[in-house]
Amino acid sequence: MTDTETLKPPAGRSRKSGKPTLRTIADLTGLAVTTVSRALSDDPLIAHETRRRIAQVAAEIGYSPDRAAQRLKTGRTNVISVLLDPHEEILGFGTSIMLGITNALAGTPYHLIVMPNFVKSSNVEAVDYIVRNKLADGLIFTRTEPLDPRVRLLIENDFPFITHGRTEFSTAHPFVDYDNFAFAYEAAKRLVARGRKKLTIILPSPRLTFAQHMRHGFMTAISEAGIAWEIPDNLDLDSPAGAVRAHFRDRASRTDPPDGLICPGEVSALAAVNGLYEAGHMLGRDYDIVAKQTSRLLTDIQPGVDTIYEDLTAAGTQLGKLLLRRIGGESAGELQLLLRPPFGVGER
Repeated sequence: MTDTETLKPPAGRSRKSGKPTLRTIADLTGLAVTTVSRALSDDPLIAHETRRRIAQVAAEIGYSPDRAAQRLKTGRTNVISVLLDPHEEILGFGTSIMLGITNALAGTPYHLIVMPNFVKSSNVEAVDYIVRNKLADGLIFTRTEPLDPRVRLLIENDFPFITHGRTEFSTAHPFVDYDNFAFAYEAAKRLVARGRKKLTIILPSPRLTFAQHMRHGFMTAISEAGIAWEIPDNLDLDSPAGAVRAHFRDRASRTDPPDGLICPGEVSALAAVNGLYEAGHMLGRDYDIVAKQTSRLLTDIQPGVDTIYEDLTAAGTQLGKLLLRRIGGESAGELQLLLRPPFGVGER
């Protein structure tokens, strides 16, 4: 067939039983299997109208490429694997990240496979399994550590990946990260501007890289203001809401409690408000809170809490786009993005 050959409209097209194949499309369109294959691969030598028509037929009958055959032919799986944590503190974390990645992969041949990560470990075994068995063309994962063993393994194997979060490796690797230094610094400055004299912050686990960034931003603002502070050693980002509630209720009953709180998510902010209410402390009178917000829940329930937004869907979109560029061969050092909080946009 040449690029000028016209399609023969099939009579009485119907879906045959079983999984549709290239032969199915060929039979329905009256074209050669090789022509169908080239058209679905978007071969420019096949006429545009032919490619469009074949794509339409493929969609109508539910055709999807045989991944095993594609892998043998091209060495590609057309799979992106994502490791996600069951992150209870950040509301809608997995859903928002996945929505963004899906947006980035729309119109490409890539599909997503999601694997669970574990809050208390890096789950390097899952990464090793993906790499050894060549189960994906690229990998996305979150909650990075300064010397993350997953990053080391992937760099050593020259396997395309991108992280949601940074590391301290000297070798550049792709990442998308939220500027948690800027978040903590701005949050502390807002509390100081409201006249608060003693600040506290709930930090991520110290094994995670962004705990250092958040602590640095907090302490920089504290140093500039010259005010008192404390950081609870019995709480972190992954502490249950009940533990956060109990901590602030009990802390309020003792001497010299903090009057300015910085929370890394909406769940911890709501828990802190409840605990302080039980101790007789009122938001806006006895204390103020600045919290990181990823949904509308916090401002709808507690409009008195000041918030700084993190757009997880936008982060997911950038993760997907940059990983595709990395798979395409772009340099890792050119695929690094730090997302600054949108101060003053969509906040109280």
